[in-house]
Amino acid sequence: MEPLILYFVLFFPRVFSIISSGGISQEIELPETIQFSMVRELGRTLTYTIPSLALIWYIILNKKSLSSLKQERPGKQDILPFAIGLPGLIFIGMGISFVILLFSRYEGFIPPLRVEAPGTILGWVVMVFSCLGTGYLEESYFRYYLLTRLESQLPPVTIRIVFSTILFSLCHIYEGPWGIINAVLAGLLLSILFIRYKSLHGIAWAHGAYNIFVYTMGNFGS
Repeated sequence: MEPLILYFVLFFPRVFSIISSGGISQEIELPETIQFSMVRELGRTLTYTIPSLALIWYIILNKKSLSSLKQERPGKQDILPFAIGLPGLIFIGMGISFVILLFSRYEGFIPPLRVEAPGTILGWVVMVFSCLGTGYLEESYFRYYLLTRLESQLPPVTIRIVFSTILFSLCHIYEGPWGIINAVLAGLLLSILFIRYKSLHGIAWAHGAYNIFVYTMGNFGS
């Protein structure tokens, strides 16, 4: 029960707020750009990302089932999962973009949301900090905590990966169907990398760097 309670406390409120306000239908019916706001990103990082990350790691450090992992420090062992993860995430994202181009000619096509890049150096600093924080938050819970915490309840690793990926994709429901597909494929890749290499930092770096890549591509989307 603890993993689900933690999920609903940390991640479900933002999903519920979008559903209850009708935000999904509004966002996926019309082409829309997510405008970058330095104040919003900094506020979200300081009031949500950092406190949520602190809570997850408070729980991790007090769980005997995670004792074999909680002493992990960044090191050479994280380079390979990062080197595999980042190109893999970019390949998934670009592949989905290619499919979107193929379907864009059809009537009724639902375009994905477009992300606007920061316009100032300070904005880029805030964006990078926000992306890395989000990468660590989501990887700490969905991979590091969840896949390990459920090992005794759900021994088959495939079931744990599927369960983690479903919860991960629900957090991206605001991005519409294409965002959900991207989250499913990315979640599977990151879960497999974590199971194989037991590296939080490598996949968190890859996740954060991919988010930065998405913002960077916003410069070329207009």
